[in-house]
Amino acid sequence: MMHIFTPLTKTVISAAVCAFLSTTALAAATQGKEPLPLQEIRQFTDVYSAIKAYYVDEDQTKDAQLLENALAGMLAGLDPHSAYLDEEAFKDMKEGTEGEFGGLGLEVTMDASGVLVIAPIDDTPAARAGILAGDIIIKIDNQATRALSLSENVNRMRGKPKTKIDLVIARKGLDKPLEMTITRDIIKVQSVKMKELADGIGYIRISQFQEHTANDLAKYLIELNKKNHLKGLVLDLRNDPGGLLNAAVGVVSAFVDKDKIVVSTKGRTPDANRDFKTRPADYLNFDQKPSDDLIAKLPASTKTVPMVVLINSASASASEIVSGALQDHKRAKIMGRQSFGKGSVQTVLPIRPMEGGEPKTGIKLTTSRYYTPSGRSIQATGITPDIEIADTAEGNYASFNIREADLAHHLKSEQERRESEKKMIEASKKEVKNSEQPKTRYFFGDDNDFQLQQAVHVLKGEPYVTGFESKAVKTNQADKKSVSSSNVKNKKIDQ
Repeated sequence: MMHIFTPLTKTVISAAVCAFLSTTALAAATQGKEPLPLQEIRQFTDVYSAIKAYYVDEDQTKDAQLLENALAGMLAGLDPHSAYLDEEAFKDMKEGTEGEFGGLGLEVTMDASGVLVIAPIDDTPAARAGILAGDIIIKIDNQATRALSLSENVNRMRGKPKTKIDLVIARKGLDKPLEMTITRDIIKVQSVKMKELADGIGYIRISQFQEHTANDLAKYLIELNKKNHLKGLVLDLRNDPGGLLNAAVGVVSAFVDKDKIVVSTKGRTPDANRDFKTRPADYLNFDQKPSDDLIAKLPASTKTVPMVVLINSASASASEIVSGALQDHKRAKIMGRQSFGKGSVQTVLPIRPMEGGEPKTGIKLTTSRYYTPSGRSIQATGITPDIEIADTAEGNYASFNIREADLAHHLKSEQERRESEKKMIEASKKEVKNSEQPKTRYFFGDDNDFQLQQAVHVLKGEPYVTGFESKAVKTNQADKKSVSSSNVKNKKIDQ
């Protein structure tokens, strides 16, 4: 997943950290370490000179463009999440964290067959058109996507709002590609949504982690508590590609006691090694005052309300931090499917222009890995649900099922590689084996949402079905302390 903020790809900054990068800073960083690689620099200048002298299209050999291409290639070769942010991408990155951008509403990456959809974003043209996680866009306006880079394909999918775009999509389980015409639009992402369910159970969906996510969550929790709908809670993180790290810490802080570890990061520099805890210093935005902190004003019931967290293969990054922390602190049951497995932290480094002024470009660099409170690294493995539930009662939707472990150059250790391979083999055994896809279709949170229905059954201590077998599974004794118990109020689900 190439995490560039563009009008089409609303993507993820996994660390709310920014620093400034300049030629002076780079020179200082290399002082006293390794000598300059003169032989390699000489080779670079030889190639540069050859391109300037012989490349067939002189318009493509402008100095600024060649150097920008070199920067982009240098970062892209490191891992799937490090990237050069040109002026347009850098601007869109800042807009993306504020929850508004233009395009179709897709989280995408590049695949050998075309543009792979990691997740469609709720309430966007792409989601309404029926594009699913795992779909591969093989043509855009009748032009093949496979031979172009991700950024080139993204640029082709950009356009003015209300203009149309033709897509040809390959979907596992279908004999013929799907042809879709979608109208572009300005995408305004509502990060948090709430719904009141029966029997005092609340449903909250987080589609992305943005600047105001934690406070918006707190507003809904306060409202649910006033309406006596906080006897049980389903937190839906399915198809949530992640976002701001401090927002994830704030969400966990709503449900876990103060000063508990949410996530640990480990990297090469001292400031990359730290613990993020359930405390205002780690989740408030830079411009927020303590008086703006709604998490601190939550009722005590939010720390004990029985909870289920829903995840799937498109739940990544910040959503994995939240589900991993709530799982390790035994605060919630995790239900659904194995998550994506993005366990690395990216730092955005704005680049100061040589002529001075505000930064207009930058780089996004992987600077550390993150670990759950118990010390688990989920890089390339993901969060394993406590209760695995298929997409529907008929089984999973057919999907190409791409996760972090499938991406080129992803970070891994030998142990992680073995664990990842084992999990992939186990997961593949539960994939749909024939071309028949489940007939049931639903949007997250609606009345036909099978996984949500099973989460409610678990909260109420009722039998549930997984979609992998025909008979119902009885809730175990640990689940009996639920919202259906006689002493229902503010009971915590035992793990």
